[in-house]
Amino acid sequence: MNSDELRALQAPLKQKYKNDPQSALVTLKARGQIGEGLTCKIETGRTLVKAGHHPATGGSGQAACSGDMLLEALAACAGVTLNSVATAIGITIYNGSINVEGDLDFRGTLGVSKDAPVGFREIRMHYDLDTDADKEQLSTLLRLTERYCVVYQTLKNIPAINISHSFK
Repeated sequence: MNSDELRALQAPLKQKYKNDPQSALVTLKARGQIGEGLTCKIETGRTLVKAGHHPATGGSGQAACSGDMLLEALAACAGVTLNSVATAIGITIYNGSINVEGDLDFRGTLGVSKDAPVGFREIRMHYDLDTDADKEQLSTLLRLTERYCVVYQTLKNIPAINISHSFK
């Protein structure tokens, strides 16, 4: 897809959202079904993913770790966003990868230490790109990728999370 094709694809959507801002509000959903053996089955829209404990918390390593899935979602979103921005501004990416890693202290989630945080202490992203773009173009590409990457912005600007429950 080139920049003209991308613009043609997105132009009617952008106009619709300008004319009717409410139409741009879409609720994305995820559903997990409690499974056997300390797992939770996640419906991804394409397949079921069985999530479970990370080996550092006693998991077998056979089920997906939700922490890994968070990092994978960040890498996926950043990659799609970077590719779209590059296309829109006319930068050719011949090959590229987004490497995301995060540091967890499992003492927190296991309740071993109240001083250890539950969650990632730090997340690092590294782009490895094969492109003929100059430094100014790359700077623009990365700035716009950060600006428009939904998962990155969600992690950076923590949204309110409302929790409810029901019991049978």
